[in-house]
Amino acid sequence: MSVSDYAETEGLPAADRTPYKPWSYDTASTKLYIPRLAAGQDRWFAAALSDDKGKAPSRLAVFAERPQHKRWEMVSVVDLDSPKLPDIALDHDGYATAVAADGNKHLAADANLLRTAVLDNFATGGTHTGTKVFKPTTASKRQIEVHDKTGTRYGDQGTTVFAGADNRYRDAYALKTADGGALLLFSHTHTQTDAVAHSGLQINPGKEDRAWLHDVPRTSITYTFVCNDAATVPPQAAPSRLIGYTCARTDASGPPVPSWSERV
Repeated sequence: MSVSDYAETEGLPAADRTPYKPWSYDTASTKLYIPRLAAGQDRWFAAALSDDKGKAPSRLAVFAERPQHKRWEMVSVVDLDSPKLPDIALDHDGYATAVAADGNKHLAADANLLRTAVLDNFATGGTHTGTKVFKPTTASKRQIEVHDKTGTRYGDQGTTVFAGADNRYRDAYALKTADGGALLLFSHTHTQTDAVAHSGLQINPGKEDRAWLHDVPRTSITYTFVCNDAATVPPQAAPSRLIGYTCARTDASGPPVPSWSERV
């Protein structure tokens, strides 16, 4: 359970809480991609995980060493839309090759461009960079669908606007693939702001919003989402493929309707 999941659950009445079931994975079918790193480099590795014995991977995770905490931590996990992963380039000892995720001139796109394209999928439906950087995949189509459906659900009664937000999680990880490209894992943060179209209307928070909004009607609500993304990038100038992403809401806020403010 993530911190955001815990916060959301704690905001629910006990009767509405779903018992937490820890996610576990089958170690026998786990695929580890351990890069050979030079002395002084931060140590990390990627793992393709399956929750069922003998099943293909359903998640891709990154584990990184945290010397200050004297432990290893899972710093990223992405739900995959397809269990078929790209072939990772391995040396004669079975080690993977880590490559630069940012500013890499040997790749068609780096983490910064991929992050920009993902944010554009949410913000514009991919109009500016999303559909130019990414081939259509299940994951990229799903992001564009979020923009298209969520952005119009209020009709003429309200608006929904997506935007990029300050991203605390700038670390990105990349492994060389057999075709000379790379598998990149990175994070992004975006907001979704819902607002009423005119005075006299209000947005009533749902029960899943209670942890942040406390059942108080609002004139607008800004939700913050932190997401992990995974993409394959070719070595030449060609579109990349978004192969999965996982988002969690981490905050929600907005001004109460005037009538509620007066009561308070």
